[in-house]
Amino acid sequence: MNRELEYMFLKCARVWIPDVEEVWKSAELTKDYKSGDVSLQLMLEDGKNIEHKLDPKTKNLPYLRNPDILVGENDLTALSYLHEPAVLHNLKVRFIDSKLIYTYCGIVLVAINPYETLPIYGTDIINAYSGQNMGDMDPHIFAVAEEAYKQMARDERNQSIIVSGESGAGKTVSAKYAMRYFATVSGSASEANVEEKVLASNPIMEAIGNAKTTRNDNSSRFGKYIEIGFDNRYRIIGANMRTYLLEKSRVVFQADEERNYHIFYQLCASAHLPEFKALKLSSANDFLYTRQGRSPVIDGVDDTKELCTTRNAFSLLGINESYQMGLFQVLAAILHLGNVEIKDRDADSSVIPPNNRHLMAFCELVGVTYQDMSQWLCHRKLKTATETYIKPLPRLQATNARDALSKHIYAKLFNWIVEHVNKALVTNVKQHSFIGVLDIYGFETFEINSFEQFCINYANEKLQQQFNMHVFKLEQEEYMKEQIPWTLIDFYDNQPCINLIEAKMGILDLLDEECRMPKGSDDSWAQKLYNTHLKTCSLFEKPRMSNRAFIIQHFADKVEYQCDGFLEKNKDTVNEEQINVMKASKFDLLVELFQDEEKATSPTGQVQGTGGRTRLSIKPDKSRDTSSKEHKKTVGCQFRNSLQKLMDTLNATTPHYVRCIKPNDFKLAFSFDPKRAVQQLRACGVLETIRISAAGFPSRWTYQEFFSRYRVLMKQKDVLADKKLTCKNVLEKLVQDQDKYQFGKTKIFFRAGQVAYLEKLRADKLRAACIRIQKTIRCWLARKKYLRKRSAAITIQRFTRGYQARCLAKFLRRTQAATIIQKYQRMYVERKRYKQKQAAALAMQTILRAYMARQKYQALLREHKAVIIQKHIRGWLARCWYKRCLEAIVYLQCCIRRMRAKRELKKLKIEARSVEHFKKLNKGMENKIMQLQRKIDEQSKENRLVNERLVGLESSYTVESERMRGELNRLRGVEEDAKNKANQVSSLLEELERLKKELSATQQEKKTIEDWAQSYRDEMEKMVAELKHQNGLLKKEKDDLNRLIQEQSQQMTEKMTRAIAEETQQLETDLNEERSRYQNLLSEHLRLEEKYDDLKEEMALSSNVSKPGHRRTDSTHSSNESEYTYNSEYAELEDGTRGREDVTRGIDTSLTLKLQKRVTELEQDKQLLRNELENREEQLQRASAMARGAELEYESLKRQELESENKKLKHDLEEMRKSLLGNAATGAGAPGSPAYKVLLEQLNASCEELEVRKEEVLILRSQLVSQKEAMHHKETMTEPSVYKDDVSKLKDDEVKQAYVGLKDTNRSPRFMRQQLEVSDLLSRLRSAAPDLRKLNEDGELWLVNQGLKETIRLLEHQLQTQRRTYDNEVESLRSELQNVKEENNRQQQLLAQNLQLPPEARIEASLQHEITRLTNENLELMADDPTASREARVVILRRMVDLMEQLEKQDRTIRKLKKQLKVYSKRIGEMGAGQTEGQTSPGQMVDEPIHPVNIPRREKDFQGMLEYKKEDEMKLVKNLILELKPRGVAVNLIPGLPAYILFMCLRHADYVNDDQKVRTLLTSTINSIKKILKKRGDDFETVSFWLANTCRFLHCLKQYSGDEQFMKHNTSRQNEHCLSNFDLAEYRQVISDLAIQIYQQLIKCMENILQPMIVSGMLEHETIQGVSGVKPTGLRKRTSSIADEGTYTLDSILRQLSAFHSTMCQHGTDPELIKQVVKQQFYIIGAVTLNNLLLRKDMCSWSKGMQIRYNVSQLEEWLRDKGLMTCGAKETLEPLIQAAQLLQVKKKTDEDAEAICSMCHALTTAQIVKVLNLYTPVNEFEERVSVAFIRTIQTRLRDRCESPQLLMDTKMIYPVTFPFNPSCLALETIQIPSSLNLAFLTRV
Repeated sequence: MNRELEYMFLKCARVWIPDVEEVWKSAELTKDYKSGDVSLQLMLEDGKNIEHKLDPKTKNLPYLRNPDILVGENDLTALSYLHEPAVLHNLKVRFIDSKLIYTYCGIVLVAINPYETLPIYGTDIINAYSGQNMGDMDPHIFAVAEEAYKQMARDERNQSIIVSGESGAGKTVSAKYAMRYFATVSGSASEANVEEKVLASNPIMEAIGNAKTTRNDNSSRFGKYIEIGFDNRYRIIGANMRTYLLEKSRVVFQADEERNYHIFYQLCASAHLPEFKALKLSSANDFLYTRQGRSPVIDGVDDTKELCTTRNAFSLLGINESYQMGLFQVLAAILHLGNVEIKDRDADSSVIPPNNRHLMAFCELVGVTYQDMSQWLCHRKLKTATETYIKPLPRLQATNARDALSKHIYAKLFNWIVEHVNKALVTNVKQHSFIGVLDIYGFETFEINSFEQFCINYANEKLQQQFNMHVFKLEQEEYMKEQIPWTLIDFYDNQPCINLIEAKMGILDLLDEECRMPKGSDDSWAQKLYNTHLKTCSLFEKPRMSNRAFIIQHFADKVEYQCDGFLEKNKDTVNEEQINVMKASKFDLLVELFQDEEKATSPTGQVQGTGGRTRLSIKPDKSRDTSSKEHKKTVGCQFRNSLQKLMDTLNATTPHYVRCIKPNDFKLAFSFDPKRAVQQLRACGVLETIRISAAGFPSRWTYQEFFSRYRVLMKQKDVLADKKLTCKNVLEKLVQDQDKYQFGKTKIFFRAGQVAYLEKLRADKLRAACIRIQKTIRCWLARKKYLRKRSAAITIQRFTRGYQARCLAKFLRRTQAATIIQKYQRMYVERKRYKQKQAAALAMQTILRAYMARQKYQALLREHKAVIIQKHIRGWLARCWYKRCLEAIVYLQCCIRRMRAKRELKKLKIEARSVEHFKKLNKGMENKIMQLQRKIDEQSKENRLVNERLVGLESSYTVESERMRGELNRLRGVEEDAKNKANQVSSLLEELERLKKELSATQQEKKTIEDWAQSYRDEMEKMVAELKHQNGLLKKEKDDLNRLIQEQSQQMTEKMTRAIAEETQQLETDLNEERSRYQNLLSEHLRLEEKYDDLKEEMALSSNVSKPGHRRTDSTHSSNESEYTYNSEYAELEDGTRGREDVTRGIDTSLTLKLQKRVTELEQDKQLLRNELENREEQLQRASAMARGAELEYESLKRQELESENKKLKHDLEEMRKSLLGNAATGAGAPGSPAYKVLLEQLNASCEELEVRKEEVLILRSQLVSQKEAMHHKETMTEPSVYKDDVSKLKDDEVKQAYVGLKDTNRSPRFMRQQLEVSDLLSRLRSAAPDLRKLNEDGELWLVNQGLKETIRLLEHQLQTQRRTYDNEVESLRSELQNVKEENNRQQQLLAQNLQLPPEARIEASLQHEITRLTNENLELMADDPTASREARVVILRRMVDLMEQLEKQDRTIRKLKKQLKVYSKRIGEMGAGQTEGQTSPGQMVDEPIHPVNIPRREKDFQGMLEYKKEDEMKLVKNLILELKPRGVAVNLIPGLPAYILFMCLRHADYVNDDQKVRTLLTSTINSIKKILKKRGDDFETVSFWLANTCRFLHCLKQYSGDEQFMKHNTSRQNEHCLSNFDLAEYRQVISDLAIQIYQQLIKCMENILQPMIVSGMLEHETIQGVSGVKPTGLRKRTSSIADEGTYTLDSILRQLSAFHSTMCQHGTDPELIKQVVKQQFYIIGAVTLNNLLLRKDMCSWSKGMQIRYNVSQLEEWLRDKGLMTCGAKETLEPLIQAAQLLQVKKKTDEDAEAICSMCHALTTAQIVKVLNLYTPVNEFEERVSVAFIRTIQTRLRDRCESPQLLMDTKMIYPVTFPFNPSCLALETIQIPSSLNLAFLTRV
């Protein structure tokens, strides 16, 4: 032992040491431990070194840490070291790092509240856990529920799920999810939806029993035990609920940050609804009972919606609206009662003010009188032996009595609701077993603990005792099962604590005794407790500083209870008279609540009085015949009895434990407080479970697991054939102490710490091997790297030296050249810089001097004007100030006077009121009244004096006012004089300013006229240069625009191509979705048909059970249509039932044909879309070619035009220059001269030309914009471009004409600007500051330019709109024309076909055509105008009904005539008249003239038909379908033989034109296939056989239908065999639907076969031996509820897939259909494997990823061998492949995160994060994924648009298609074997 300790406590070993803040802290040894050391040298995780002193008495070493590979285990019992720090650390790692809230601890499920909604409770998760063993999946509440459900079914024993924990730990949610699981997996035994009712009870109980506390927003304030009943088939039939300890005190009091029960706030939030107006409710802040906590709103909760949910739940449970409103009425009355204000009358009495509106509302709502209620709220009745007294109550006692009544009413209402919920959940079906869900409070300890905490902790003591005994029992059973020596394990027994509470003379017994005492009190009861238990019981203690408290040592902790209030809460009394008032109510519901109220006294013998402040309410027993003694029981006695009943129930069931832990007190999401967690772990018994397990052999391995894990510790000679013996030999060598392990029958049991010891040995051995491998590999790599470097260095040196020499020469040449360049460049730069500086300095000086002069002038001007403004403003401010002072003084005087008057009036009123009050109350106080009268007289005198003073003040105020008015008038006169003088000054200044402006204007004009002649020539030259520059820019812009047009055209073409491709892909996706929906409808239709048939058979059996001679048949032999009964003993009944079968058959055909139209329309739409796509592609190609040609022509024309215009401009410029140079005289440039006129004309021409160029540019821009808009329109609507269509329609000549017309239009007078007059030009030139840009840009030219732009845009828009309208009209006309042509062709074909038919067939065909036409018209009308189609639909339906009636009449007439024809034929045959000319045609009337009929002539060499008699049809179907053995047909005969035979029989019926025979044969075939599938639907061979034959029969119907699209591959002989008389297109759709149903049945059959193999073969089985390391497992893995039935491997899956494939090939299944089946198989394999991987932490490791990838490669190899790689099956495995890669890639850096995001595109974000969270190292060399890395992944994947669903849908079935596959087999060559017993068929 010491040697092992020294080996474990070596340097670098990690241990746990106690810590104040974190409870336990991790440390690492820095020095080896040796025996005898008194301390350990440790280093904390933060690097701090400490010395840990060992206890000198015990010498106990600190707890060792588990290896890292064991951290985060699903089961705590799998840990090698089982102690408190290990448990706490494991829970913390799972909760914080892996975001896992569930963990097993042996038989206990530990659930930590995440305070966050997690997506782990959906239906997909429920389906994943359904049917799984408890240890196979990750811990979950669903796993516990599944275990309970399976054990109930397997062991025939009732189960219980005990959910406990403190408030806020999540008990209610866990219990709710457990019940949801039962409701989902079991279903109900009837159509009453009992499981929905069970779930509907949750919102009701939460509304009336849950409230917000400081620890939980939805805390259950009562305990409940729900029994969910099941029948003998284990389906839910009902439920029953028992409640415990309702917290009644919350109704009348709530602490800060808490709320009352939810229902009150729901009612207040819905007070605005019309139905709640009568309740007179308002906001929750208006009522005392709902505002005390000052937190009326819960974040994220809508109380109005919650009330709707509650009301819906009430309705679902059968509580109607009237009862609901009654409940709400009582609840509203409680709120009003709380607002009743009770005031003091005197010290010993109280009174309610009259007409209290809340009390009136209460009385009105509950139907009692106001007088009685107000009387007994403030009084109580005392009874003695002889008299009865009515005693008033003080205000405090009256308030307590009011609150007690409120609590009592609410408790009664609560019990009434629970009782009615139970009634709604009870059914008449006998209960076979049940599962109970106990949601009860956990151990509680507060600063002040009272009676409530005492009862709660008492209940937890009882539950803990039951839990300990159960754990001990399971451990004992496990040891006995494995036949290992059993030693008694010591565990904590809390029976002494229970005896202290409930035994005779215990705490409860003494409490009841004290309650019966007349003068019992809390103090006397405390003394009795001290005297009885202080010296006799070690668990009972007395506090040092108190005589009114006691301490109990519970199993979890010591709790100090305060005795105050124990007696009152134990009595739970209410005023009897108040109860009597309630019973006298006119409100029926309230009377019903109090009808079982007993008029019994309290246990003390006194009348029920005040008290009632208890939190407790015990649900009364359902039995109402209990004795009065039972009603007198105290709360503690009732709770003890109900708790004992609960324990009896739990002991009679198999318990399952869920312990809920609250991680922190602040409701923070995924925040873990170690202190709080340890407290709860100690209190809920988890650590006790660990202690019991650690006392024995907690670690357990199977021999195979031990051998696989520790094979590395064995030598080759130690490995024997017997694995068990090998393990024994190795263990004896590795562990010397044999007490550390035991060998069982199937497992090895280890003491605590031994697995860690073995893991250390294994890690050391692996580390040594790794070091040796690394040494060799690194040497080889270093040598190889050195040789490569040496060779590379030599090569680099050679090339580098040559390169350096060449570079040196080049550098010298460049240096010399650069020196010369620099010399000249620097000289040029310096000169240029000097000139620039000089010019800039001159310009700056000029500007600055001008600016300073202007600033100085402006400052002088502003100063002068400011003086004037200040003068006026100051005068105005003085006047304003005077006015404001005057008004303020007046207003202040008024306010003071008013205030004094009000004050005097108030004093007078108070004195008057007090006098009247004293007169009323004290009639004998006349002296005081006289004194008051004298005081009043004195006050009157004082008032008169005050009035006189006021009069004096008013007179003085009047005098002062007159004086102020005179002063004001004087000031106004002065102001007027000042204004007049100011106006005179301003007018003079304005005149001076005007004269200055005129002078400056005159001087400026003179200067302008002098300078104009000199500057005009330079300005014109500058203008010409600008025009040239602008012309060049326009040309460049034109070229750019042309280039943009080409680019836009090319881009538009590419985008159109992409848009068409995307649209095609979208259409294909929509078609697949529509096909999937249609096939789902078919499966639902099949399910309903089967259900209907089952119900019909049950009804038939029940109705015919008393008939003699009737035999009960197996329900599995019934067909889906129930038309035929193929039984040889009842052949005589067939003729009698044939009529009814025909009706049913017709109904089935009509039901099936309804689904045909939609698929037909979709196929037509698909074909039309494909044709349209081809047409658009052709149009696009033609348009692009035409557009390119037109654009080139247009560009050439524009280029020629611009060149000619440029030449013209140059010629004009030359003429202008010559004119100016030739006339160089002084007046040459004056206005009116020839040069001036020429210059002016050329200027006007240049402006016009400039405008034309601008307009052309605008036209090009508008075309570009319109082309962009058209391209955008095509991208959205996928229509051909308007521009390209227009261009493609224009010819070359038309393009030229359009361009010339556009140019002429731009030059027309309408669009040309008006010419400027010479005078206007001169005035502009002579202006002060002529701006040459205004000649082109400003004024009229600019306005005209803008107008032209708007006009051009408008015209372009109108032109485009007209083009679109025209194109749409043309397209609509073409489509209408096409429809008319198609309709005409259809009518002609129908007419031709009708002419070839006999008369009766013509009528039927015409009627059928009319019905089809009307249906199509109806559908088109609905598509065009849904609102207007309703009336038309009614008319069409009426016409269809009339046509159907006519058709039925025709059918009846035809049948009647056929029967008459047969009779006449027999008579004629007997008479010997066998002439064919006299025979009557089957379709003619007897009394009509006989027409000649073309009778088909049989040819001797005609083959390919089978003839049978009508009465042999039953035999045909029976022998060919119902009794056929698929295996014999598949082996010995040709594939699809039954389909060929049926089709040959159908051909003969078509040949003889017997429509009845065709219809009955097809219907019988379809129904018989359905019947055989229903009977043998679980047999894959049968389903596959009939899928192949149904498809072959469908292909035959298509191949020989006569349609050209199906006759392409036929031979001439096969074309002769086509059907001639009947069009079976509608039946082809029915048979196609049947094939879809068979396909879905085949998939389900395969799924049932593959499902058990997938997880075992793909995940659990080690295909590559030795790669996966087995980790130690916990208790859950050992106690699976179902024994192992055998292990499946990957070879098993491959063999099964091969068997499926070979069977389908033997049956002749179409190759395309086989590919679809294989694709569905692989999807199931991938989805099931991935779902299990996401729910199993033990499977998420690097080695398991390698195993999965290898298994997937084997599946791909199987696909290659079968030639199925192109079927899409490999793609369905992509999510699984990426999950396996994710397990193997690096997961550390940001680059790794980026790689993962790009790699895992087939996985959702939730799946990626889940895999990373579950990733678990199997060996010490692997590392866990850090939380930061997972957050990085989440951040990078945040923008993904995907479903948040975690699991894949394993029930999803891809839509199936049946591509046409014609047969090359000739029908005339088919031989019918005798083994089929079809001798009655005749080959024709």
